[in-house]
Amino acid sequence: MKYISPYKWMAVKGVTFNILSAFFALFSYTLAIPFLNVLFSRVEVAPSPGEFQMSMSYFSAFSKYYLSQLILNNGKEGALMMVSFTFIIASLLKNGFIFLANNTMAYVRASTVRDLRKKMYDKVLRLPLSFFTESRKGDIMTRISNDVQEVEISVMSSLTMLFRDPLYIIIFMVYLFVSSYELTLFALVLLPVSGLLIGKISRTLRSSSLQGQQNLGRLLSTVEETLSGLRIIKGFNAEDKMKKQFSDTNERYSKIFKRVTRKAYLASPLSEVFSTIIVMVLVYIGGIIALKGGSNMTSEKLIAFLVIFSQIIPPAKNISTAWFNIQKGMGSIDRIELILNAEETITEKENAVPVKEFKDSIEFKNVWFAYNNEPVLKDISLTIKKGQTVAIVGKSGAGKSTIADLLPRFIDADKGNILIDGVDVRDLKLKDLRYLMGIVSQQAILFNTSFTENIAFGVNNPRKEDIENAAHIANASDFIIETEHGYDSTVGESGSKLSGGQRQRISIARAIMANPPILILDEATSALDTESERLVQDAILKLMKNRTSIVIAHRLSTIQNADLIVVIDDGMIVESGTHDELIMKPEGFYHKLHSFQAI
Repeated sequence: MKYISPYKWMAVKGVTFNILSAFFALFSYTLAIPFLNVLFSRVEVAPSPGEFQMSMSYFSAFSKYYLSQLILNNGKEGALMMVSFTFIIASLLKNGFIFLANNTMAYVRASTVRDLRKKMYDKVLRLPLSFFTESRKGDIMTRISNDVQEVEISVMSSLTMLFRDPLYIIIFMVYLFVSSYELTLFALVLLPVSGLLIGKISRTLRSSSLQGQQNLGRLLSTVEETLSGLRIIKGFNAEDKMKKQFSDTNERYSKIFKRVTRKAYLASPLSEVFSTIIVMVLVYIGGIIALKGGSNMTSEKLIAFLVIFSQIIPPAKNISTAWFNIQKGMGSIDRIELILNAEETITEKENAVPVKEFKDSIEFKNVWFAYNNEPVLKDISLTIKKGQTVAIVGKSGAGKSTIADLLPRFIDADKGNILIDGVDVRDLKLKDLRYLMGIVSQQAILFNTSFTENIAFGVNNPRKEDIENAAHIANASDFIIETEHGYDSTVGESGSKLSGGQRQRISIARAIMANPPILILDEATSALDTESERLVQDAILKLMKNRTSIVIAHRLSTIQNADLIVVIDDGMIVESGTHDELIMKPEGFYHKLHSFQAI
């Protein structure tokens, strides 16, 4: 209901249309009595009912009087035609209001599902990167696609029934109670018994559906991993291993799906069997009352009672089916809410400070960071002056990339402070902070769009000459022009149409286009061949000109001209200085690293 609340007035409109359709439905079915009376010559001349009163007896007296006048004025055939015509008009109005109600609820359904998908996508963009290191991409995709679709199919489609059918039942039951409270009481005793039996079965649906969606998430994760790692799977002859993994997950999902579907299909037959039992009990009891002539129950009234009661059965069936569907869909809602309610650890303060330029320095003061209670950074203190190039080197897993991730607040320090021009990064506006930085990572991330869109990514209203200039500086213009459509050519999924060096030069062009004062280069050349490295290194040097740069590097040859080299080991700064200073320390960590690479 909380997801529907923005459209509550549309829902109220739908309920109003449903009430009107229920009244016209009741009116059309109550015409069964005058129809039968005319057909079997049971109408006698009735006196005028007198002044209008809001009572059942008045309406009954009025219908008798009106029908007797119809017969007197038009004959039985004419009266029969008038009753039939009235029935058609009532039916048209009933179905017209049903259409309006369904049309209104369709708008609510479509809008709610649209909002739900948008909320999930927006939440994914807000969640910290650490959330996705612990979650499978395939499972996240399943929640946004299949789980939302399951909510639309199971829950939202049931809303029409839940907003319409209870109203029908209430309005019809009021009429039945007035007609014969004895028979209606019997019905009221029998209906909850069937409802309890149906409810007991439906309760197990929610947990089964949740298991099904979890297994579907694993299934899609396996597919996603297969597509991403197809080269490795083939190279290591692991096709049989992956087939078995997929087959096992697929089989588990299939078994759960069959169990869920079997339980869902039980709803309609169960409710129909219970409804038939109830109707037969009412026919028997009502027949006895009519035969004895008690409670003013005539054969025509009994038929009308049964006709109207029979119209309660489809809504009752619909409600039980809707309840089954909702229980099935609630498993998906639980999974969706795990994302929507996930903690956003990287948040912006209420009175965050805007920042438009970088003036003086970046300072790390006694910074600590732990992942799963394992310290990654230990008491890091470092000052980077404007215009400096600072290289961070060390073994894999020493904590180099973690330092780079702290600056744009992809993660936050557990202890200590990171200051830009004396202001803690946690006190700055998040977008302003990230506008100050350009990031070129080891794995060049490109999107399946054109060269133009990739280079101008994140830039509003880019100029063509600026894009071409950025590509030229990044040594990318030559190979872009050689493609069929030039700058309008697509780069493929994750830049699959390009070589590693070409992808990296496009990501450098993107950083040049953004024109940030601070650069973070995270092992930007480590995965390249010698020729590509030369071109990329040249592009990087152009990019770094007149900028403050933080360079994370394995290859020490690429950072020998850095203003400051910081050596990290086991999360701590063990050495710092220029290349010439550090190379003069024979027992130093940097000297050993340099010796290994020289060999």
